[in-house]
Amino acid sequence: MAVVFAVLLIPAYGQFSLDVSGGFAAQSYNEVQVPNEEGTAFDLYKDFDIQGPALYYSLRLGYRFREKNHFFLLYAPLSVDYKGAVPFDIRFQNTTFPRGQDIEANYKFNSYRLTYRRDVYSSDKWLLGVGFTAKIRDAEIRLTGENRTDKKDDLGFVPLLNVYAAYQFNNWMAFFEGDGLAGGPGRAFDLYLGGKIPVHERLMIKAAYRMVEGGADISDVYNFTMLHFANTGLIIHL
Repeated sequence: MAVVFAVLLIPAYGQFSLDVSGGFAAQSYNEVQVPNEEGTAFDLYKDFDIQGPALYYSLRLGYRFREKNHFFLLYAPLSVDYKGAVPFDIRFQNTTFPRGQDIEANYKFNSYRLTYRRDVYSSDKWLLGVGFTAKIRDAEIRLTGENRTDKKDDLGFVPLLNVYAAYQFNNWMAFFEGDGLAGGPGRAFDLYLGGKIPVHERLMIKAAYRMVEGGADISDVYNFTMLHFANTGLIIHL
């Protein structure tokens, strides 16, 4: 909350925006081993069935000041449900789920981010910006079988680099935006590629492909996933 108030107290010569987005999510893999090495390696996406469409949404409040400076606050929750028979004995946390048992699983990955970005180049056609993002991840993997449930949750801070590039056509804009960093015990990438078109002086429609990839390889958990999103939304200039 302190961060929100700090942004709101910036002098009123800036401009606020609200980005409301949503769509469908698909996966390439979701590899899990908990605890790392002692647990059983399995893939939530490949070994079980996703239940229903994986829908998601995100909300992002933006503030631009002194023309070239931007702050963004992002809330992006995600929850995916799985179901199926265990293909082999799975040791997960402190519980063993035997082969053949029907289980339900849930993968949660909620993201909270504060981004500062500065435009470093602008022309009639191009806009380029760089910055950094402070991300809080709220993740959980939960397995539920017959009379047994176990979970692994992870709440942590992740520093990321932020880049932005846009090209203005006659009446619409192509853009690329990404947060990412690799090294140490894990990696995280969240990349957008799409377009924006104005429908009013204070309203734009956007459509984009979004890819999220990353995870952690530490003593108590191994989890890497790749997600693909069909993203559409509205950008409202307040």
